[in-house]
Amino acid sequence: MLSRKWTAALVALTSAGLVAGAAWAGPGVKYGSPVSEADVAALDIDIRTSDGAGLPPGKGSVAEGAKIYAEQCVDCHGEKAGGGSVYGPMVGGVGSFLTDKRKVTPGSMYPYAPILFDYMKRAMPMTAPQSLSDNEVYALSAYILNLNGLVKDDAVMDAKSLAAVEMPNKNGFVVDNRPDTKAERCMSDCKPIKE
Repeated sequence: MLSRKWTAALVALTSAGLVAGAAWAGPGVKYGSPVSEADVAALDIDIRTSDGAGLPPGKGSVAEGAKIYAEQCVDCHGEKAGGGSVYGPMVGGVGSFLTDKRKVTPGSMYPYAPILFDYMKRAMPMTAPQSLSDNEVYALSAYILNLNGLVKDDAVMDAKSLAAVEMPNKNGFVVDNRPDTKAERCMSDCKPIKE
């Protein structure tokens, strides 16, 4: 346990560090700074996964996806997405959610194909998230969906065709509309929260 003297010193150093960090903050967006439409657009990458609303323009084929996969993905995900040094397989498992031996893959779990695009665009490759172009992500989506037997070898994915892919687990989720709290909702003249 730290003595009072050491605790006070630690608090003082932490406070000084926070103040210095704020003072050294370089140019950029700060609290109270106006944000341009271009700044907002650069961060607005959300996709409504049920119908693909928000999917960007672009396209990519299974063949293109195979090439990109070999360059960007194989080290972590393995040959033909069969599992690699970092991640398990991304193929197979269709129907496994009806058993006690679930295999979590895009083909077995995702209810809508745009989820695959959305996830890869945001988070892949692990070493450089958000570095793939929209065309590359469409191509990788086509390739992975093809490996899962969900699109043909000559498939080309774009916003329309990706949203049209029927996923095996589309009806595998149940909406739970129960409230996640036992508290009653209060919108005005609310009682103070007791500690």
